[in-house]
Amino acid sequence: MPVSAHHRRNNYGRAILAMVAAVGLFSFMDAGMKWLAPHYPPMQVAALRGLASAPLVFLWAIVTAPPVSLVRIRWSMHLLRGVLSIFMLATFAYALKRLPMADAYTLFFVAPLLITALSAPLLGEKVGAMRWIAIGVGLIGVIVAMRPTGEGWMSLGSLAAIGSALGYSLSAITVRTLGKTDSTQSMVLWMTVMVGLGAGALAWPEWKPIANEHWPAIAVVGVAGAIAQYAVTIAFKLGEASAIAPFEYTALAWGVLLDWLLWQTLPDRYVFIGAGIIVASGIYLIRHERVHAEAEHP
Repeated sequence: MPVSAHHRRNNYGRAILAMVAAVGLFSFMDAGMKWLAPHYPPMQVAALRGLASAPLVFLWAIVTAPPVSLVRIRWSMHLLRGVLSIFMLATFAYALKRLPMADAYTLFFVAPLLITALSAPLLGEKVGAMRWIAIGVGLIGVIVAMRPTGEGWMSLGSLAAIGSALGYSLSAITVRTLGKTDSTQSMVLWMTVMVGLGAGALAWPEWKPIANEHWPAIAVVGVAGAIAQYAVTIAFKLGEASAIAPFEYTALAWGVLLDWLLWQTLPDRYVFIGAGIIVASGIYLIRHERVHAEAEHP
């Protein structure tokens, strides 16, 4: 039975709400990580992110998926994604320690551009001239956001944020491959578990005892991260990726708001200009992918 236009509109509206909610919750998770970052090594912060979310993710996975689908998986690819996720979270924790949230988010927004660029050599996908131009424009935005005339240029925090975006992009490419055979629940569950255990093992030699005043931040990281992961899954289930993905850029608004409320900082003009260039090129790429897909599968 064909799906009615009214039903599609309702699904689209729910998908947008789910994505906006997911981005907001991820922002609160990142704020918790930023709160922890000055007190613990980056690898320990990454481990706390995984360990704090693991119980809720596990409950969600076993309730919504057959147990066999959680263990009959491509373990080698999940292990690779786990390593990439540890790298992504540890470098992003370091970036949050060194930069305001809005600055870190702006540089992390290069991820969609990197995914497109890496899809050519790693997945054999064709990347046309207009896509390469959009990628180049986005990279100009990154350079602007790094403040070429100020202290942000080539700082360790800026490089860590870009390194985190690279780790995320490579992880996203593994998802494209895993998604053909493995369930969403297995991908979310094992990424969370591997981050918690893997980063925990790497952080153990320098592990610092958790101060009592930091447990609320850890709880925020775990609960917000788990619910956000569920919300983003619902968003992409109800709506087309090309229509929903641009709402990820609402993270910049959350970053500015939380920076101002919690740390009394605001981005400078370079960040706003660079963010505008990166977001515009990213949205162009997402829309271009949608038109290209519709042309191939009318």
